[in-house]
Amino acid sequence: MTEILVVDDSKVMREMIVACLRAVEDFAFTHAASGLEAIEKLALQSFDLVVLDLNMPDIGGFEVIEFVRGQDKLKRLPILVVTTRGDEGSRSRALGAGASQFMTKPFTPDAILANVQSILRQGAAGFHE
Repeated sequence: MTEILVVDDSKVMREMIVACLRAVEDFAFTHAASGLEAIEKLALQSFDLVVLDLNMPDIGGFEVIEFVRGQDKLKRLPILVVTTRGDEGSRSRALGAGASQFMTKPFTPDAILANVQSILRQGAAGFHE
């Protein structure tokens, strides 16, 4: 079973992401509504992928990426950033901090599924150091 942590402060967006990825039967999902909740879940459970929004009210996505990359047991964990921030600065900062891939909202179900499958195929090779 592939464990995916979906992090977004919007419940609707979390549910939309899961609905797009549910076509793959061996995916299991855990939700986090904030960066702080994501960090807590990452400390308690193992995941194969994080799908992460950048804009959150407590700890933002950039800080979550930096936290993950700073932990020995998590530093190779693939992270797909899915955000409304379409500017090149946000993209560069996220990839520079260690995100595996970056995509903007709105997205098509096929696009997010293709990105997730690509990251999982690449495994740790999808991580930008």
